[in-house]
Amino acid sequence: MKLKGKSAIVTGASSGMGRAIAYEYAREGANVLAIARRRDKLDELVLSAGGLEGRIVAYEGDVTALDTISHIFDEAIRDFGKVDILVNNAGIMDDFSGVGQVEEEMYARVFDINVKAPLFYMKEAVNYFKEVGGGIIINIASIGGLNGGIAGAVYTASKHALVGLSRNTAYMYGKENIRCNTICPGSVETEVGQGEFMQHIDKDGIECCGAVHQLIPKVAKSEAIATIAVFLASDDSAFINGQNIVADGGWTAAF
Repeated sequence: MKLKGKSAIVTGASSGMGRAIAYEYAREGANVLAIARRRDKLDELVLSAGGLEGRIVAYEGDVTALDTISHIFDEAIRDFGKVDILVNNAGIMDDFSGVGQVEEEMYARVFDINVKAPLFYMKEAVNYFKEVGGGIIINIASIGGLNGGIAGAVYTASKHALVGLSRNTAYMYGKENIRCNTICPGSVETEVGQGEFMQHIDKDGIECCGAVHQLIPKVAKSEAIATIAVFLASDDSAFINGQNIVADGGWTAAF
């Protein structure tokens, strides 16, 4: 049990990587407050984790509702006694458009979910972790946060911002026993392709990025990312801070 006695908050936990992370954390002994908008999916997750060592508690909410963040931490502390780990997993894709076609509405929505929400969850976590003597933040970024041809301009910029935010946090608070790392997945089987902006993909943008997508060697299951999240939340990674863990099956080794 790598996480026995630990407590975590995981956003975007109703499907994909967030669901897998919440489940694996509970399997490794952690108690998890799982946040997402879809209550039915959260209830399915809680039911599936019924026989595990750790407990999953569902919290129906929108990560962009920043006024609820302190309440979420309070609820986790009330349910579990403490918070040791924050996983910012909730995210959204753009429509693959280049900067010449970016619409303000899409920019605002993507940055609200991919950057603004993680930033303020991290603010709450850092101030709490300082009080209790330390903690762990794991942000789910993307290889799109390290490269330029994976997605559209807005998504790419948002994930670069999340990578930078994570590294800055790791450096500024490492001396207070707070670790912050990012996982940068490649192609993973999730529901990201069903996002609101993916319903009307920019033809020129996807054609341009398609040249890079043809190099994808394999598509991962969400569980493959969850095992990395377990490692980064465990004592096994005690000396790892401010790092971007690329998990892409070798995709970016090609360029």
